[in-house]
Amino acid sequence: MSISIRLSRGGAKKRPYYRIVVANSRSPRDGKYLEQIGTYNPLLAKDSGERVKLIEDRARYWLGVGAQPTDRVARFLDAAGIVERAERSNPKKGEPGDKAKERAEERAAKIAEAEEAKAAAEEEAKAAAAAPAAEEAPASDDAATEEQAEG
Repeated sequence: MSISIRLSRGGAKKRPYYRIVVANSRSPRDGKYLEQIGTYNPLLAKDSGERVKLIEDRARYWLGVGAQPTDRVARFLDAAGIVERAERSNPKKGEPGDKAKERAEERAAKIAEAEEAKAAAEEEAKAAAAAPAAEEAPASDDAATEEQAEG
């Protein structure tokens, strides 16, 4: 029989309250258990001493017998200094999915196109501003030469 140390849910709807229990790993979550070794109230503040209560000597006994804690219970046991929990690292957890990456690439491409169009419009505006000035100068010279020829 494999034994696990896990949470058993109690409390009302949207008001969870958990017992930290030692149970057969095949029994249902809220079903029969061998012993209750603590409680966990997630509604209390994280720094509250009443949030997690453990009977340490019983937890040590069951761990010595070979009970396997779940990840959440292992965190509680580590915080209490009963068991050293190895740090876990999942670098892919924070990475966006494929669809999100595609949307980000499309958004970046649209922004790049908009910047290129803006730069091209600015170049055209500069060229247009320079071209009329160049056209006006010879036109004014032609008008001045015509006036001199008439006069």
